[in-house]
Amino acid sequence: MLLDRNGSFRPDPWRHLADDEVPASGEAVTITFKRWQAEPEHWVDRTGPLGLRLPNDVPPASFGPAATRFALIVLNFPRFIDGRAYTQARLLRGRFGFKGELRAGGNVLRDQLLFMVRCGFDSFEVDAERARAEDWPQAFREFDQFYQPAADHRETILRQRLRGWQAAAE
Repeated sequence: MLLDRNGSFRPDPWRHLADDEVPASGEAVTITFKRWQAEPEHWVDRTGPLGLRLPNDVPPASFGPAATRFALIVLNFPRFIDGRAYTQARLLRGRFGFKGELRAGGNVLRDQLLFMVRCGFDSFEVDAERARAEDWPQAFREFDQFYQPAADHRETILRQRLRGWQAAAE
């Protein structure tokens, strides 16, 4: 099941290709990083949206400038304790200017959704059974005040306080 950052469930328009599959013309597909490395020239003139499934052990600097070629990048969370995809998301958004859809895949947990959005994620692959059992959209609204600046550009508590102090001083 696919959840977007607005808290809505929607069908997934992308098909994840195996490394030996051939996509139909114009179809929205994702390929593995391994396949893209092996045959980058094959995907240059492709018609239809192209996405990349990036393992969390690949540093974005190794392909960063090429990130803009993709309409979607899926970052993997293999285990709860492995947060490297957070760093990948921040680097792709901040350093490499990736404007496409960033998706969290793998072991996506409800408690981490808001933090994922703050790092730049747009959508989340969620197990359908767990999505029905828990109120996933509520996770985006549980906190509305933040101390740290992040990729979502929400105003921090410090900025709010400064604005208040400046208004009081006038």
